[in-house]
Amino acid sequence: MMRVFKWCVRGLIAVFALLTLVACALHVTQSDDAEGVAPPDGDALRIASYNVHYIWLDRETGPWSVGDWDRRKEPLNKAFRALQADVVAFQEMESFQRGDDGSVNLARDYLIGQNPGYGVAATGDWRTFPTTQPIFYLKDRLQPVDQGWFFFSDTPDVIYSRTFNGSYPAFASWAQFEDRGTGQRFRVVNVHFEYSSRSNRLLSAALVRDRLRPWVEAGETVFLVGDLNALHGAQTMRILEETGVVFDRTPGATYHLNRGIHVLGAIDHLSRTPDVRLQTGPEVLQRRFDGEWPSDHHPVYADYLLP
Repeated sequence: MMRVFKWCVRGLIAVFALLTLVACALHVTQSDDAEGVAPPDGDALRIASYNVHYIWLDRETGPWSVGDWDRRKEPLNKAFRALQADVVAFQEMESFQRGDDGSVNLARDYLIGQNPGYGVAATGDWRTFPTTQPIFYLKDRLQPVDQGWFFFSDTPDVIYSRTFNGSYPAFASWAQFEDRGTGQRFRVVNVHFEYSSRSNRLLSAALVRDRLRPWVEAGETVFLVGDLNALHGAQTMRILEETGVVFDRTPGATYHLNRGIHVLGAIDHLSRTPDVRLQTGPEVLQRRFDGEWPSDHHPVYADYLLP
């Protein structure tokens, strides 16, 4: 009987500890409609990554439906503005129709309509350029000079080709920019690895490594950012580091279950070639806007000094 009593006590302690952890996680996330973050200092370049979750065009109500988008579109706009970023690489900026049809993109079009100071790179006609991972840039400072994509597949240059195990298409988009003031150039590579298959993530990371290596070895300045669906230090990240890029640790959760629950480490990350100096960050914008979470991910951002 005493042994059963001890087990019960231990069980209650474990439950209490879990509830305390969740309460603490919720406590740090309840700031609502807070002011924007401080702008970049001096000549620093602010780069951000943000998974904004796709929209179901054939659903009028429910999670991630068109009705849900109407409710959260302005909170997303406020989160975007709060970043005050020079570059924002988006993932899952997609409005699902049939098949690969990307002719409608509600989130992209709304943000650009509300923020005319930004342009969109890593985009194009959906039949020749996948549009779900655009890279927004501040037009007064930056000029895009090149862009491209490749899929995490045995046929990476075939658009919408399925991943290595036949799962849904996943890919990297990239854009090269020139600073209008200094003439400096840099490339931003934007990735989103699959969450459910570790083997897919590792094969995707190896493909990205092989695609980045010639750019890095040629002396280019490269930022590799996005949703790795992997924690800091995971094998996925270690494979990418073989190119020479440096991942600066993201200090808080970026995925929050769409409820502001922060119990996991970051799965969205920023990296840079060693010629770039980190000035501040990375930081995670863990805030609600207009009482809403704009997405089930938080954006992560950092300020850099170009070489």
